[in-house]
Amino acid sequence: MRVPLSWLREYVDLPAGETGRDVAAKLVDAGLEVETVEQLGGGLKGPLVVGQVLTIEELEGFRKPIRFCTVDVGQANGTGEPQEIVCGARNFAVGDKVVVVLPGAVLPGDFAIAARKTYGRTSHGMICSGDELGMGDDGTHGIIVLPHEHEVGTDAIELLQLVDEVLDIDITPDRGYCMSMRGVAREAATAYGLPLRDPALLDVPRPNSYGYPVKVDDPAGCDRFTARTVTGLDPDARSPIWLTRRLQKAGMRPISLAVDITNYVMLELGQPLHAYDRSSVEGPIGVRRAEQGEELITLDGVKRKLDAEDLVITDNSGPIGLAGVMGGANTEIADSVTTPFDPSGSTGQATGTTDVVIEAAHFDSVSISRTARRLKLSSEASKRFERGVDPQAAAAAAQRTVDLLVLLAGGTAEAGVTEVVAPGAPRTIAMPADHPDRVAGMEYGRETVVRRLQEIGCDVYGQDELVVTVPSWRPDLAAPNDLAEEVIRLEGYGNLPSTLPQVPSGRGLTARQQLHRRVGRALAGAGYVEALSYPFIGEGVFDQLQLPAHDVARQVVKLVNPISDEEPALRTTLLPGLLGALRRNDSRGSHDLALFETGSVFRAAARPGVAVRLPVDRRPTDEEIATLNAALPAQPRYAAVVLAGAREQAGWWGKGRPADWADVVQAARALAVEAGAELVVRQGQYGPWHPGRCAELVVTLRGVEQVIGHAGELHPRVVKAMGLPARTSAMEIDLDRLAASGGEALQAPRISSFPVATQDVALIVDASVPASSVEAALRKGAGELLESLRLFDVFTGEQVGEGKKSLAYALRFRAADRTLTAEESTAARDAAVALAGERTGAVLRGA
Repeated sequence: MRVPLSWLREYVDLPAGETGRDVAAKLVDAGLEVETVEQLGGGLKGPLVVGQVLTIEELEGFRKPIRFCTVDVGQANGTGEPQEIVCGARNFAVGDKVVVVLPGAVLPGDFAIAARKTYGRTSHGMICSGDELGMGDDGTHGIIVLPHEHEVGTDAIELLQLVDEVLDIDITPDRGYCMSMRGVAREAATAYGLPLRDPALLDVPRPNSYGYPVKVDDPAGCDRFTARTVTGLDPDARSPIWLTRRLQKAGMRPISLAVDITNYVMLELGQPLHAYDRSSVEGPIGVRRAEQGEELITLDGVKRKLDAEDLVITDNSGPIGLAGVMGGANTEIADSVTTPFDPSGSTGQATGTTDVVIEAAHFDSVSISRTARRLKLSSEASKRFERGVDPQAAAAAAQRTVDLLVLLAGGTAEAGVTEVVAPGAPRTIAMPADHPDRVAGMEYGRETVVRRLQEIGCDVYGQDELVVTVPSWRPDLAAPNDLAEEVIRLEGYGNLPSTLPQVPSGRGLTARQQLHRRVGRALAGAGYVEALSYPFIGEGVFDQLQLPAHDVARQVVKLVNPISDEEPALRTTLLPGLLGALRRNDSRGSHDLALFETGSVFRAAARPGVAVRLPVDRRPTDEEIATLNAALPAQPRYAAVVLAGAREQAGWWGKGRPADWADVVQAARALAVEAGAELVVRQGQYGPWHPGRCAELVVTLRGVEQVIGHAGELHPRVVKAMGLPARTSAMEIDLDRLAASGGEALQAPRISSFPVATQDVALIVDASVPASSVEAALRKGAGELLESLRLFDVFTGEQVGEGKKSLAYALRFRAADRTLTAEESTAARDAAVALAGERTGAVLRGA
């Protein structure tokens, strides 16, 4: 809502020195959202005057029509002589009154005016258009042609009201009454503690039986309909400057006098109106629901197919308007220069509308909102009806429209007044007088509460228990909390006490949260970048990942109202989101990628439960919460990484190294260290991974080995199906089960002050024996003295025999209480080798 400050002052006697920013600050304190304060005419400097065109000479030989004009500007130029001006516009003639800017003036945008030679003549100034003066579009896109009654030499800055301040207010859906000057003026009057001159307080004649006939068939959709008739309008009458300027400042384009008046009254009082050409209306006006498939051509010239839920205005010929949204083209107001609508397509010069029927009605907000959204037809009227319009303002708005039509168009108001009103009663709310105190946490007192509620138009009765009658223009006030909010905002949100919450001691992050943070830090420290993805997937991705038809990951939880029809299910794996992020980054030129994500996946229950709807007026019971939790799917927390491109960059330090399966396996081991768990890595085969380069990640839970994830290089078919870089590697692991296999608390590493004893062994085993099996046997056989074990070389060739491989391990031994002797470390090594030979058939190389 754009609110010109000069217009606002008509209803509230604001202090003389108050600027637009001062008023904006007051309105913000009262709860309105003032986005900007626009300074109209900023930097504008005269002389800018009214002139009369004396002569026009058409200049030939140029690509576009050019005119050399002489204009009478009176004594504004200091000489009284006609001003010579070159102009390219065509919408004015000799004798017209125009706006002239003279040399020495400055127009908006710091455009200085000076005499200059152009098109072979010297132009001493400009004949101005609305755009050049920052007035906005007046519909002509040309020179401003003024009414003849304005005298030559009159200051045009004051005449056109070019200097003003406009507040641009973002109206929230619950404050629909502020989509009018009346509503904003009421807020300003309350904020300043000043009286309001309510523009709706008009003398309105009582309804009678000889007004224009109206029949409302749907009182639920239209609970009030006022009709007034004005005859004898002058079709040549034009909107006065003050009217068009107010419309322009408010962001609306002037159209014709009758339409401008209805728009002006809507901006003033907040009540949308519509004017029908009485000669085009056939019989009584009706209000009903549309018939399914019924058609109407609206004022924008579009033929619209109506739905049975749409509320329409009708006459004997059928629909003539979409109630509360837009009028029909067949009853459009025509002036003397427009061609009226003709369904047959014939044209003819219009004589102009002389008799009009004014509609001021109140429609159901839900019905109007649905129609506007279904037809994608948002109008100034529908925006107001959607947010709630004061039903009591309809009669005053109709009277205001009639008065302006009589004043400006020379019409005559007929005595007939039609008003169809559905029975209704004022809305009342019972509220304890101290309810705002309890909501705000501070004491206002009954007097303050009553005073503030009366300031917004409520009638208040009672002492400790208040009975509040809500004003008709506040449909948003429906409960005691709404009234409390009004008291609090008018008293000032800034005056509410600030109390910092006290965090109870002894509490911190849960063990699960701590692991989540450690995992993130470990992966980030290893060079991975966190990528967060949406928890939604489409079931087609499981085919791309080559998951078996019976795989548990295919059992998804589907959403009733998904954000996207392409991704209607909750994810059961983190890989689709991570691989999608990797693909997007690779397509944009980032080829060396290492991404990770930790988050929940969702496992569908074998027998899905039904969630209960929890109450909002009280705390849910423990049973209700338990029932809701039981209906939710299991949500284990997973971690996943994906790699592509170079893992180590080439440079003067070396050749670099591409990322491969070993890197993602190492990432899994790093997470196991953070969880304090013993992770077994062994060869496996699953879905999206390459069958020969896939490791399964195993832990022991309650004495039973469980596979909790996989790592390795993705299958080439998966890479192709998902558009990934070649040799992309990935790892995914169940963090919850990994943490459950670890200890209750992380054990700090034991640090010994005694030296380490290192023993290297090279073992020959069959090529089919996994290195992890050999490593497990070595660890078991070495005993407690073993500090660490590392595989540092794998060799195959003639030296070790066909079908064999050599695995070289570095064993570090250390005791906590003494320096180990060579005999002790050698004995531990021999025991490790012996057990490896017993379990895996390993033979010490060179033995």
